[in-house]
Amino acid sequence: MKKDETGDAIKVAIADDHILFRTGVKTALSMKKDIKMVAEADNGMQLLTLLKHVQPDVILLDIQMPIMDGITTLPEIKKLYPEVKVVMLTMHNDHSMISKLMELGANAYLTKNSDSEVIYEAVKTVFQQEYYFNTLTNKALIDGLRVKRQTENAMPTDAKLTDKEVTILKLMCEEKSTKEIADMVDLSPRTVEAIRDKLKTKTGAKSMAGLVMFAVKSGIIENK
Repeated sequence: MKKDETGDAIKVAIADDHILFRTGVKTALSMKKDIKMVAEADNGMQLLTLLKHVQPDVILLDIQMPIMDGITTLPEIKKLYPEVKVVMLTMHNDHSMISKLMELGANAYLTKNSDSEVIYEAVKTVFQQEYYFNTLTNKALIDGLRVKRQTENAMPTDAKLTDKEVTILKLMCEEKSTKEIADMVDLSPRTVEAIRDKLKTKTGAKSMAGLVMFAVKSGIIENK
C-alpha cells in the first residue's frame, strides 16, 4: 500500500548547496500534506552522514555541489540504500549526463527551473512507481541510443519477445506500477516482476532506463 494513501507522509531529503533554492523547495513541499521534509544537506558527504541517522523515501540531489557532488554521491546512495529513490536536480539540460545518471540508478532528472508542482509530482511518482519520465529524460534516453548503436555493446534489437512480454514492457514504459500491470494483464505482481527480470536478460538492459531505450529503438513504443 502506498504511504500517501494511508495518511503517512513521503519522507523527503534534499542535498543542494544553493540555500535559497533549497529553502524554496523545502517550503513548497512542506505545504503538501503527503510530504515530510526530514533532512537537508549542503553536499553529498554531509547527506551520506545524515542518512546514517534518518532514512528518507526520496532524495532530491543536486548534481553540482562542493566537496562531494551528486554524480559521485548517487552510486553511494544506491549501494548503501537501494530502496531510496533519487531525483537528480541540475541547472543544465545535458542529454549525455541524463543517460549516464539514469544508468547509474537515478529515478528522475529535473532542471532547477522546474515548477514546484513538477518537483512534487516527480517525488510522488518515483515513490509510487520507481521512475518519473518526462520529455527531458525521454529525449536523453533516445539520444543515448544513437551513441550505443555505434558501440560493440549496443543492445540487441532482435530479442524475441512474446506478446505478453511486449504488452508488459509497453505498460512499464507508460509508468504503470507493478500492481497496476498485474491487474491489467491478470497476473500476480510476482509474475510481472519475473517477466521484467526476463526482459532485462533478453534485451541486455541493466535498468528500467535501458528497457525504455530498447522499447524505443525496437519500435515497441513511439519516439515522440
